[in-house]
Amino acid sequence: QWYKRFDAYVLKIGFKRSEFDACLYFNDMKSGCEVYLLLYVDDMLLARSSKSQINELKDLLKSEFDMKDLGNVRKILRMVITRNRAENKLTISQEAYLNKVVTKFGMKDSKIVNVPLASHMNFSRDHSPKSESELKEMENVPYANAIGSVMFSMITTRPDLAFSISLLSRFMSNPGKPHWAGMKWLLRYLVGTLNLGLVYEKRSEKL
Repeated sequence: QWYKRFDAYVLKIGFKRSEFDACLYFNDMKSGCEVYLLLYVDDMLLARSSKSQINELKDLLKSEFDMKDLGNVRKILRMVITRNRAENKLTISQEAYLNKVVTKFGMKDSKIVNVPLASHMNFSRDHSPKSESELKEMENVPYANAIGSVMFSMITTRPDLAFSISLLSRFMSNPGKPHWAGMKWLLRYLVGTLNLGLVYEKRSEKL
């Protein structure tokens, strides 16, 4: 109901809803530069090159909804947003979140590896448990939990994890010891790359 009310209002004031993400709205508010509004439940991000026009939009939203302005964004959805205005760079990373992930699965002090998966690793359904004893051995291994925890970071700040997670997630319904070994290898890679993230940089030269 909250989303329906918010959606109806922002469409009424001239925003368009993205056809790719129902929580992303955009609008050209007077000049040739668009303003972007991203909604996540009751958290909101606004982006535009003109701060005065962002304030104008804030006032408009405050007149309709009970809102609290938290200022420049620093954290959202376990992502840390860092600006370097002197170099025109914006970095999005999840070091604190990933540190909790590797700690949760007991890999915080493990030996670091330099690649998400080793070249000698080959996975197939043949590696899945076949006997009752093998199934029991894997019963309490948090394979799906580990996949989901790392996948969250993959879709937000760490595209370098995409191939490994895509491969390892194929065996979530019945993982075997080799699959879990591959997951632990990936966690060892994360231990050494906790501070990696996405960097957006403004460039003056034309491509």
